[in-house]
Amino acid sequence: MPAPQPPVPPHAPAAGGSAPTTAPVAPAPTAAPVAPGATAAPVAPGTPAPTEAPVVLGAPVPTTGAVAPGTPASTAAPVPPATPAPPSTAAAVPPPPASGTPATPGAPAAPPASPASPAATAEPPSPTPDATGPADQASAPPAPAAPADPWHRYDPWAVPAGPAPAPGQGPLQQTGAAVDTVQRRRRRQRRGAVVFVVALALVSGAIGGVVGAYLERNGGLGTSVELPQAGDEPAGRAPDSVAGIAARALPSVVTLHVTGTEESGTGTGFVLDTRGHILTNNHVVEPAGTGGEITVAFNGGETAKAKVVGRDSGYDLAVVQVTGVKGLRPLPLGNSDNVRVGDPVVAIGAPFDLAGTVTSGIISAKERPITAGGEKGDGSDVSYVDALQTDAPINPGNSGGPLLDGRGQVVGINSAIRSADSAGGGDPEAGGQAGSIGLGFAIPINQGKRVAEELINTGHATHPVIGITLDMDFTGDGARVGAQGNDGGPSVTPGGPGAKAGIKPGDVITAVDGQRVHSGEELIVKTRAHRPGDSLELTVERGGQVRKVSLVLGSAGGD
Repeated sequence: MPAPQPPVPPHAPAAGGSAPTTAPVAPAPTAAPVAPGATAAPVAPGTPAPTEAPVVLGAPVPTTGAVAPGTPASTAAPVPPATPAPPSTAAAVPPPPASGTPATPGAPAAPPASPASPAATAEPPSPTPDATGPADQASAPPAPAAPADPWHRYDPWAVPAGPAPAPGQGPLQQTGAAVDTVQRRRRRQRRGAVVFVVALALVSGAIGGVVGAYLERNGGLGTSVELPQAGDEPAGRAPDSVAGIAARALPSVVTLHVTGTEESGTGTGFVLDTRGHILTNNHVVEPAGTGGEITVAFNGGETAKAKVVGRDSGYDLAVVQVTGVKGLRPLPLGNSDNVRVGDPVVAIGAPFDLAGTVTSGIISAKERPITAGGEKGDGSDVSYVDALQTDAPINPGNSGGPLLDGRGQVVGINSAIRSADSAGGGDPEAGGQAGSIGLGFAIPINQGKRVAEELINTGHATHPVIGITLDMDFTGDGARVGAQGNDGGPSVTPGGPGAKAGIKPGDVITAVDGQRVHSGEELIVKTRAHRPGDSLELTVERGGQVRKVSLVLGSAGGD
């Protein structure tokens, strides 16, 4: 009777939770699998079914278990090669031990065998004549020794026994990293693309800012610069604007170049009529004398010679005439009595021989008494002007030019300026003038018109007179009548207007027509602002008594 085989402990689960890979176990609990074409050997009753030893991954698989001598060879059929179990298959569990075989303590119970297995229902094979005998079994190699660990635990992280595998032929090892999927790779690629685009935008913005700052500081890339400019506008201007007034007046304003035997000068004038009469200042044409030359230059560039028609030093006015000039445009004359302080005015002239210069300002004051001239020392060349004061810039060369109101009408003749270092008594053509400081003076056109008409018609002007001689050295308030005349005669002309009004030497005249006078110059200015034959009311002080007298102005010939 064959000797029973020793029991084999069941497989233990591998460390790490992975089931070890073992050879498949035949489902039949009582018989070993029969090789194809072989007949199964009969098994004695009570003999336990052979069980396979666990197979270690990478170790040689034994063909059979230990067989007692005398056991037929057919009862220990060779074990087929091990086939790897699928990953989802649970750990293989050996069948329960046969009847009469004690179970290993602590081993888990084996699950029941699967029914309906063909090998389990097959009939025991009958012995065959060519079975291996006891003699052959005696020469079989001994069974391999059992490993030190009876449970054959498998450590997937341990270095395998035996020689190291060749490069590229070792077992695949899991690193623990997640296996990339297609969606995960695409998401990673998209994230990389977004990061690249953002980085590119930031770098481009930084480069653009640096380049822009450089171009702004250094004026671009060296290309030509084209600056913005306003488009064309209509050439016309409002008639009452400075430009409109100047456009109408400039063709009527002329520049005078005067050359004499001892001196020369430049001044301004304006056309009075189509006959060629031009009004200017006496001190402009005076250097020409009787043998000098006067050249008139018009705004259009045309020039002509001029001659003196008449002049008067007391009014500082003169009239010259040109001939052979066509297209003369006279300037319209206004009324200086209508002028009010603050009215806008425009001055046109040739300051320092700069012809056609236009300046503007306002009327700063009226009836400003000024005197000019006096170079002769006897007072015969002194002019007394009850002037219009303006802040329109007037400079040497402007003398004789027109002062226009807001309608382009002449309201004054520019004649004098006051400057900080003035040494010529306000005469802009005298020496020591430093230019305009906003104190310009013009002869009122009402006075200029009367004098110009007299000069054109008679060659000389008449002066209104009271018929008295004043004490110009008097320092008190008012104008005092002198003790005697300039030629040693009486200071009050017998039969004159003053004598008829009862004025006596030593009387002090303090007002004319109710306007206060503070000096002899002011009384002369106030008197010459009138025409001969005009009536005046004078306020006179005598011996502490104040009385008013009326008189009619007489006439005296000018120079």
